[in-house]
Amino acid sequence: MSIINYAAKVINFKLVYYGPGLAGKTANLQFIHRCLPDTNRGKMISLATGDDRTLFFDFLPVSATGVRGFTTRFQLYTVPGQTLYNMTRRLVLRGVDGVVFVADSQWERLRENVESLRNLDENLKEYGLALATTPCVLQYNKRDLGHVAPLDYLEYLLNRGTPRVPFFEAVALDGRGVFETLNTVSRMVLVREFGQAQEVRS
Repeated sequence: MSIINYAAKVINFKLVYYGPGLAGKTANLQFIHRCLPDTNRGKMISLATGDDRTLFFDFLPVSATGVRGFTTRFQLYTVPGQTLYNMTRRLVLRGVDGVVFVADSQWERLRENVESLRNLDENLKEYGLALATTPCVLQYNKRDLGHVAPLDYLEYLLNRGTPRVPFFEAVALDGRGVFETLNTVSRMVLVREFGQAQEVRS
């Protein structure tokens, strides 16, 4: 749910990167933060949660244009990947406008991907939201590794909703697919809110 600061003429949108532990959520945010100009990004904050953590920063898109006289600002969050931190996951989703589900493409992580996606749907329902109607993009990460599942199989497992959501293959450590993912979910959020979109560039 967007937050409007009428005094500053800023509309804040919240994007959450969700997925199993070590799938690449942190790598996504670190790459985005590193590539954005200093003047357009806030400080990255890391909140330790046991042996996992939640990251957060906000930024103004480089090519930001006014939306009805307001500037748009995006707040990016990750969630802890481990299931024992589900309460933290749920809290991070409060007020979410769009979700990036980061899946680990390796065969041995497929079950964890499915469980995490199911968990995302359950936690969204706690706020009266549904995965089918929330702007969402799937990112199939770690495509550079040797033992990864074919794209068609990942789509069969994880992208079976109606309609299917946009997806990208990625290698978050070197930035492949990272900004494509971010641009798409950002556009989806803005189109739903205002009927228009803008691009995020490094």
